[in-house]
Amino acid sequence: MILRILGEGQLEVSDEALVELNQLDDELINAVEKGDEGLFHTALANLVNKVREVGKPLSDDHLGPSELILPGADATLDEVRKLLHDDGLIPG
Repeated sequence: MILRILGEGQLEVSDEALVELNQLDDELINAVEKGDEGLFHTALANLVNKVREVGKPLSDDHLGPSELILPGADATLDEVRKLLHDDGLIPG
């Protein structure tokens, strides 16, 4: 799966890594629903850092589409709230 972190670029993430990413996404959803800024920033940083850790960066000249778009680690609670779908940022 190809993920884009806004402001950073695209990464290829294996299907196996999506299980852990979904758990981190659930924590982010919980923080957004609570409106807890501290918990939100921690959860977002954990998710973005894990994507960076498990993802393989694609070259800047890669022209393929991103299947999912994640906010950058500096995104605000309101920005992320607008990006959330019923099942979070990462479906599954």
